[in-house]
Amino acid sequence: MKQFELDTMNSNETDQFAAMLAGFLKPGDVIALEGDLGAGKTTFTKGLARGLEIKKTVNSPTFTIIKEYNGRLPLYHMDVYRVADSYEDLGFDEYFEGDGVTVVEWAHLIEEQLPSEHLAIFLYHEDEEKRKIVLMPKGKRYEQICKEIFS
Repeated sequence: MKQFELDTMNSNETDQFAAMLAGFLKPGDVIALEGDLGAGKTTFTKGLARGLEIKKTVNSPTFTIIKEYNGRLPLYHMDVYRVADSYEDLGFDEYFEGDGVTVVEWAHLIEEQLPSEHLAIFLYHEDEEKRKIVLMPKGKRYEQICKEIFS
């Protein structure tokens, strides 16, 4: 599987990249978002929301698991860090197959529930501000998006 990488020098650049990515997304797209605490997962999601023309303030759904936002496309923002084994009851597939874009933070915790085709994005600390963003497309649609972005 091919991967695509870029470095962002600050949170504004991470936000801008995510907003640009949003322009390629359509209903039913799923982004599996991974990164250590403070790596920029919520910053990335805020940029994505801005690119989807969402006006409401986006913050981490840590205690609610799923937050929904309306814009050009709905955004379903999930934080599954505290889900453990209860995912069967949460109806994730309804979101994955829905009319919006789904972002799943800590997606590895529900990997078996993710659609086989999705865009895995990893954020890594390079230093205090700089981040490495690694995109790993799973499926032809996501490969094409990455090729267009990185060409």
